[in-house]
Amino acid sequence: MENTNRNVFGLNGITGMLIATVLLLSILGVLTFFGLKAQQAVADKPYKITDPQALQMRDAANANQKVIAK
Repeated sequence: MENTNRNVFGLNGITGMLIATVLLLSILGVLTFFGLKAQQAVADKPYKITDPQALQMRDAANANQKVIAK
């Protein structure tokens, strides 16, 4: 079997590798951007516990004890 259609710059060569690298780096950049935006949005809205003495270990009602501080 003779391999006569080799192409270094084909999609299965250097070009394909560069396209995959750019695609992965752009996905990383977009996810980092949205992650930072979400983190900044949460950091601007801290919450406080209304009654720390009323908290019980492993209790679903603990979620009702927090309020967003303004």
